[in-house]
Amino acid sequence: MIEAHALTKCYGRKTAVADLSFTVRPGLVTGFLGPNGAGKSTTMRMILGLDAPTAGRVTVNGKHYAAHRAPLHEVGAMLEARAIHTGRSAFHHLLSLAITTGIPRSRVEEVVDLVGLRQVAGKRAGGFSLGMSQRLGIASALLGDPATVVLDEPVNGLDPEGVLWIRHLLKDLAAEGRTVLVSSHLMSEMALTAEHLIVIGRGRLIADTSVEEFTRRAAGDSVLVRTDEAERLRRALAGPEVAVVSQEPGTLEVTGLSSCRIGRIAADNRIALAELTPRRASLEEAFMELTRGAVEYQTPDRLPAGAAADGRAA
Repeated sequence: MIEAHALTKCYGRKTAVADLSFTVRPGLVTGFLGPNGAGKSTTMRMILGLDAPTAGRVTVNGKHYAAHRAPLHEVGAMLEARAIHTGRSAFHHLLSLAITTGIPRSRVEEVVDLVGLRQVAGKRAGGFSLGMSQRLGIASALLGDPATVVLDEPVNGLDPEGVLWIRHLLKDLAAEGRTVLVSSHLMSEMALTAEHLIVIGRGRLIADTSVEEFTRRAAGDSVLVRTDEAERLRRALAGPEVAVVSQEPGTLEVTGLSSCRIGRIAADNRIALAELTPRRASLEEAFMELTRGAVEYQTPDRLPAGAAADGRAA
């Protein structure tokens, strides 16, 4: 378990993390999300004792990271996939880590097979692709068979097979009762992998909730309706707390009424429906909506007039 209490980190006059409190519980894959500059990397560094908080505290399995006698057995982490000795082979990189903590050679063999690096285990890690480096970094994190796993952007550089592999691996680790914290910018992957979310912006907590509740809060529930009598149905659905918008002819998006209620109203008015589909915001849509005011580096909606007129701006 990871517990942060009023965690704050300042660099001079800049506050990277401000009064941040959360708990990452075992048995769940927890996604750690936020826009660029939100303070995610700083928070993870404080969890692992790489940065000292200006105020507050954070513990892993009840202790500060540095207080654990054998940290690799308590928490395995990957913050930078290429943080490896480039002249060593993948196997000897792992073996050197194992020797420092009394981990047997047999465990090195196990994690090499677990992450799919057996065929390249004897090759120098400096020549690895990003995807192979990711696998080696994950092997390093799992070397001590830790109760807590912290991974920063573990999907970067992986091919589709690798993405599927890491998805199943994270779920399996959580199913074993481990604490799993994963930071990622890939909302589509987090939607498939994470069960709980901690979302921060400008160093402050925005949400600490389940994926389902997060998406529900963002835009509320709506219902997609298709019918040849869209205007007549719109009038029948009108009410003080009902919003009906139409993006294309014959289609209505209704907020404020359940699909069951819409169906009854349509039936009462003898309006045939071609589609009646409850809709919920995607994780990406919810993330964009709830972090809009916390984006430090805002991308302009479009280029200045004339910027791409001769094609050189692209």
